[in-house]
Amino acid sequence: MNAITTTFGPAAEVQWAAWWPWLTVAALGLFHGINPAMGWLFAVALGLHRRQRRVVLLSLLPIAIGHAVAVAVFVALALYLGSMLDPRLFARLGGAVLIGWALWHVWRGHRMRPRVGMQAGMAGLAFWSFLMAGMHGAGLMLVPVLLPLCVSPVSGAIAGSSAVAPAILALVLHTGAMLLAISAISLLVYDRIGVGFLRTGWINLDLLWTAALLLCGALLLLH
Repeated sequence: MNAITTTFGPAAEVQWAAWWPWLTVAALGLFHGINPAMGWLFAVALGLHRRQRRVVLLSLLPIAIGHAVAVAVFVALALYLGSMLDPRLFARLGGAVLIGWALWHVWRGHRMRPRVGMQAGMAGLAFWSFLMAGMHGAGLMLVPVLLPLCVSPVSGAIAGSSAVAPAILALVLHTGAMLLAISAISLLVYDRIGVGFLRTGWINLDLLWTAALLLCGALLLLH
C-alpha cells in the first residue's frame, strides 16, 4: 500500500503538473497538422499536379515554417501583453478573444481563405501557410497552455524575459509535432489512399477546430 501511495501520491501529481502543458503543446501540434486547411492537402495536390513525390516532401517545410511564424507572432504578442496586464485580466481578455475568434470563424472565416495556385514556390507556400494559420487562430489556441509554462511561481504573472525560453521550446515542440503529422498524412494520402476519401471518409475538422477555440477560450475565462 505504501508503494502504491508513493507512486500515485503528491510526487506523481507534481510530475503530471510539470508535464501536461508540454504534452498538450505537442498534441495541439498533431491536431493542427491533421487539419487539411493547415497544409497537407495542398502539399498532396502540388505533388499530384507535378507528378512528383518529392514535391510533396519539399512543400512541407515551408508550410511548417509559415505555420510556426504565425504561431510565434501570437505567442510573442501574448507574452508582451501578459507581462503588462494583471494575470486575471489577461486571462479574461484572452478567453474573450478566443471565443470571439471562434464565432468569427463560424460566421465568416471559411469564406476568407487565401488562394495559392499550383505554380506556387516555396516562399509563396510559406506565406500562404502563415496566412492560414493566422486566420484560423492557431497561435491563440496555444495561449492557455503556455500560461503554466511562462508564469512566475512567485507573482503568478508572465515572467518577462524568463518566459521567452519556455515559449521558444514550446514553439519548437509544437512545430515538430505539426510537421510530423502533415508528413505522415501527406505521404499516406499521396502513396496509398488518394484524396477521394475526403468526400466520404473525413470528419468535419472545421467544426472540431471551432470547438477547440471555444474550449481554449473557456479555459482562460475560468483560469
